[in-house]
Amino acid sequence: MTAPDNRKPLNNPYILIGITVLLCIVPLVTQEAYFLHICILALLFGALASSWNLINGYAGIFTFGHQAFFGLGAYGSALMSMKLGLSPWLTMWIAGVLSAALGCFISMPVLRIRSIPHIAIMTLAFAEIVRIVCSNLTDFTRGELGLWGIPPFTSFSLPLIGQVTFDAAHKVAYFYVIMLLWLLIVGLTYWILRNRFGFGLRAIRDSQIAAESLGLNLTRYKTLVFALSSMLAGVLGAFYAHYVLILTPSSALGIDIMIQIVAMTLIGGIGRLLGPTIGAFILTFGLEGLRGFGEYRMLIYGVLLVAIVLFLPKGLASMRLAFFTRRKGAQSS
Repeated sequence: MTAPDNRKPLNNPYILIGITVLLCIVPLVTQEAYFLHICILALLFGALASSWNLINGYAGIFTFGHQAFFGLGAYGSALMSMKLGLSPWLTMWIAGVLSAALGCFISMPVLRIRSIPHIAIMTLAFAEIVRIVCSNLTDFTRGELGLWGIPPFTSFSLPLIGQVTFDAAHKVAYFYVIMLLWLLIVGLTYWILRNRFGFGLRAIRDSQIAAESLGLNLTRYKTLVFALSSMLAGVLGAFYAHYVLILTPSSALGIDIMIQIVAMTLIGGIGRLLGPTIGAFILTFGLEGLRGFGEYRMLIYGVLLVAIVLFLPKGLASMRLAFFTRRKGAQSS
């Protein structure tokens, strides 16, 4: 078991504060809808990858069905707001709780398995079952025809700011909501890593036998981290539903989402506080920047991914930024 090292750039809380300040001023510099849309997607996937990093990077449980909780949160919140007339601000958190309950349920058989490939296959199969069921419940979800008519977040007024509007033409409010969710997840992860629960998770990741011999209750730790990670994914899925306003099983529950989560986490740095966020921004903006290459952009994208994995197997978090290197050199001299 190892304690988090604040000297590593992507684990340093001051870097987190700096990034948050920069994000806060982005809408003050530009309110161009397309640019803010890309930023919103990067933050959404950065937060989603961070929630997966919590269970995989810190607890060492390699699940491959995280998209199921994301999709269930999206469909759950959308259907509750459409059928029951509840506010999306409320259904978002109810969907998170439902996803957490499902996470507890699916964690039961996972607790019995210690083989990483078997856990990955079982959770992937679970996610595919959820997607297929969702595709066939056409009376509720409309299947691949798409669930449309999802209400956006309710607008409200704030003192000194005025009316906060949520619609397709106004991305600023969505930007700040997803930024707060991202900050909540990353901040919660940072807090967990520095208390008893976080040390227990890393002990389980390093050696389950040693952790058990030290008196850790593996079942409780795994169930709690499964539920927490699932709840965070469900809340993010709910945000996604009330942002894009239309859902299909392939867009909210597809394997593509899981592949993106894994790629972003590996590129940024698995088991690093800000690694998934860095990976999410690089891949999201990188794909948009390659649009000029047409059909070849996915080929270039794949080659870049392979190169990063080959030459930086621990992700960008393994790099020593020049600033920190110079600072260390100055301190040593």
